[in-house]
Amino acid sequence: MIVAGFGFRSTATPESLRAALGACVATARPDAVATAADKARSDAFAGFAADLGLRIIPVDPDTLARQQTSTHSAASDAARGTGSVAEAAALAAAGSGARLLAPRVVSQDGMATCALAEGTDK
Repeated sequence: MIVAGFGFRSTATPESLRAALGACVATARPDAVATAADKARSDAFAGFAADLGLRIIPVDPDTLARQQTSTHSAASDAARGTGSVAEAAALAAAGSGARLLAPRVVSQDGMATCALAEGTDK
């Protein structure tokens, strides 16, 4: 299973999320999208996922903080206890043994980040 993980500001739009996904995805299409549990309920994220026909996997704060990320954002670390919410969400949602396919990229407007991970969970 391939999961696109996202981190985003509360003011991010579905367009910001699409731009981050577009910058991250080369040939692999994600099977699901993931983000921090409290962000998974945002209108922008829910609408974005629905438009793509992808299920949302919310990731709890403790699970996000346990993930080893390849990139580091001081803001993400301070707010969420992880170097990259996008990478941590993708890895956690893809399941044990998941590997990062693409490190986080930032949307052109700076409002969203996206990373891809692949795992064996369904």
